[in-house]
Amino acid sequence: MATTTPSGVRGGHAKHGAAEAPAGTPMTHRQIMEALTGLLLGMFVAILSSTVVSNALPEIISDLGGGQSAYTWVVTASLLAMTATTPLWGKLADLFSKKLLVQIALIIYVGGSVVAGLSTSSGMLITCRVVQGIGVGGLSALAQIVMAAMISPRERGRYSGYLGAVFAVATVGGPLLGGVITDTSWMGWRWCFYVGVPFAVIALIVLQKTLKLPVVKRDVKVDWLGAFFVSAAVCLLLVWVTFAGDKYDWISWQTWTMLAGTALLALVFVFVESRASEPIIPLRLFRNRTITLASLASLFVGIAMFAGTVFFSQYFQLARDKSPTMSGVMTIPMIAGLFLSSTLSGQIITKTGRWKAWLVSGGFLLTAGLGMLGTIRYDTEYWHIAVYMFVMGLGVGMMMQNLVLATQNQVAPADLGAASSVVTFFRSLGGAIGVSALGAILGNRVTHYVQDGLTALGPEGAALGHGGTGGGAIPDLDALPPVLRTVMEAAYGHGVGDVFLYSAPAALVAFLLTLFIKEVALKTNAANDKAGEPAVEAVPEPALATVGAAAPAGAPAASPADPAQDAVQESPQAAPVAAETTTVFHGTPVRGVVRGAEGAPVARAAVTLISLGGRQLGRSVAQADGSYVLDAPGSGSYVLIASADGFQPQASTVVVGDEPLAYDILLAGTSGLSGTVRTAEGGSPVEGAMVVVTDVRGDVLATGASGDTGEFAFGELVPGSVTVAVTAAGFRPLALPVEIGGQGVTRVDAVLRAGALVRGTVRAGAGPAPLSDARVTLIDAAGNVVATATTGEDGVYAFTDLDAGEYSVIATGYPPVAGSLTVTGGGVDGHDIELAHPGE
Repeated sequence: MATTTPSGVRGGHAKHGAAEAPAGTPMTHRQIMEALTGLLLGMFVAILSSTVVSNALPEIISDLGGGQSAYTWVVTASLLAMTATTPLWGKLADLFSKKLLVQIALIIYVGGSVVAGLSTSSGMLITCRVVQGIGVGGLSALAQIVMAAMISPRERGRYSGYLGAVFAVATVGGPLLGGVITDTSWMGWRWCFYVGVPFAVIALIVLQKTLKLPVVKRDVKVDWLGAFFVSAAVCLLLVWVTFAGDKYDWISWQTWTMLAGTALLALVFVFVESRASEPIIPLRLFRNRTITLASLASLFVGIAMFAGTVFFSQYFQLARDKSPTMSGVMTIPMIAGLFLSSTLSGQIITKTGRWKAWLVSGGFLLTAGLGMLGTIRYDTEYWHIAVYMFVMGLGVGMMMQNLVLATQNQVAPADLGAASSVVTFFRSLGGAIGVSALGAILGNRVTHYVQDGLTALGPEGAALGHGGTGGGAIPDLDALPPVLRTVMEAAYGHGVGDVFLYSAPAALVAFLLTLFIKEVALKTNAANDKAGEPAVEAVPEPALATVGAAAPAGAPAASPADPAQDAVQESPQAAPVAAETTTVFHGTPVRGVVRGAEGAPVARAAVTLISLGGRQLGRSVAQADGSYVLDAPGSGSYVLIASADGFQPQASTVVVGDEPLAYDILLAGTSGLSGTVRTAEGGSPVEGAMVVVTDVRGDVLATGASGDTGEFAFGELVPGSVTVAVTAAGFRPLALPVEIGGQGVTRVDAVLRAGALVRGTVRAGAGPAPLSDARVTLIDAAGNVVATATTGEDGVYAFTDLDAGEYSVIATGYPPVAGSLTVTGGGVDGHDIELAHPGE
């Protein structure tokens, strides 16, 4: 905002705040959309990387000499890397700059894409897809986390619709673009890996300019051991699923060895997480039923969702003999359903705050769509398939983002990254397991149906054996005779139908799980605002033994008007102590640090622990370093309330176990404006000066008058750019641009320069009478014209905002008359003028 100040006016300016939006600052829709531009572009890149190669995969694997196993592992490798790293990205988002992490994920993706385009074997391509998956995992997890950091859960549905729209565009455009690239002779499939690189570079630049989030620095302890064991467990499980039934029997010593190894690694992972100070998947999150059920539902949604996006390309190209481009075109009904449901549900959830009906409906539609797709064959009418795909897309769109939304609504800001990534982790895990298992099933079923088809042809067909599909090889349909080609198309049509049929039970399980998720209306505060109160299920209140000021059983919840609490907050001279509690327990310690938006400790903050029934259990006053400690009577859920002068109070739910709980509290500040009005000459206070605060649109936010010492003050102002206008009788008006910070009180001093008023009447003729239309010119001692005026019917003229000094006044209308004038610098000076003709 540009504000013009009169030349020569001296005034104090408030210090500008940090470049990044301070915590607690509500963002406008325009600010959110600017910040989301680069983020959505990054998400577009992430989705494009997986969809652009889907229709090119049959040709890619054929050129590189791979089979059905390589086909599924090109997809699975990316999903596996994304699965293993998603919780790690989520945890890092709780510790480091989210903006920096998004940019790092984009750089990793670009590097993997460039090398993938140079692949000379399926093994090299799979390795590059692992690198791509690491970057995509970061983008997928961080997109949800950054949105949660800026937008309240109630409003997030609206912006999740935008994310769903980007998902739909990338999912529709990816296969189409990949098909066109593959079908273009001078480009080829390698350009499928290069096409996303320019978008990633643009996203990097846009993110640098638009995405600004507060960074709360704290000690970093990354759980690398946990990341290793969860990756090892998932990898071993997927290796078993991929090769079972091909390299060895499903019931064999290899199966039992790999399953036992997977179980052992999973147990070690759980043990490591229970001991880690900063676990990538905090096990305590699963004490919340909603988070547990949403995570399990995401696992089965991932199986169903990725099955549809991966195997449709094989169906349309190998069962219906369509080109890669047409294969992408024919999947548009599924993407249309996804786009429609994700956008519509997001808008309605924002208006109502209710989301469970969409989850349940999505589970039902996804199950129905997959069940109907299970009936398709190579000669099924396309409009039937289009309807089935549309229903499936509706279900995916209703469930995918809303499961994350339901989880984010249940956690405190400190766990937002970890909780969001847990749901994304299970969805990616389900996709990796589903693609790997269903790919193995597809290869097995296709070989079986080919053998049945050749047998039906008689002795000549039986002599062809497996028709070239043995070992999971993908046939080249153009090189096959018509009879054998029909057999292959029928085999792939039936095999892909079986894949969808086997996916339907997974969607049914997801549907049943959503029925048991307890709906809690969405909160209206964002994660960078004051921490919300995560809804948790009631637990039996533990037995207490209280002394001192503890509330008796059945007493109402402590209110902010409690005099004892006010005494704690409003007594700055009180010496800070580590644990000033009014309730004495020998239970489980709850300790941490109270910090402000910039990470600075908040001394003398009052921290109160109450039960879910409203009983006060303990109180503590933070020390100079912001640390506090109090005791919980035992395991269970409690509410922790923190308040401090100059900050917004915060209430959050904590779950206490048998071990001491570390819980840091982040307080968002209130914004205020104060200052003084003084004279430029001598610095004397100006009493009664009118002070007006307006925003960038010119709307008045606050008005007031300065006191006898020149002081003025306003509280509860919205942080941002404002204009402070000061006026006072006998002084020149002043306008100052001020940037109100996100917390505390911004101070500004206004220095007013004296402005005298000269007023008089021009008279002439008999009487003499007031003269209208006389022109009066004011000239300073240097001969410069300061101002001019023309009299009205009453003959009156006036000059305002004059400095002290000597002036000349010239009046014309009759023969001109000149006179001298001395201005004292304040108040009103009178100067009447009489005009006459010579001889009158």
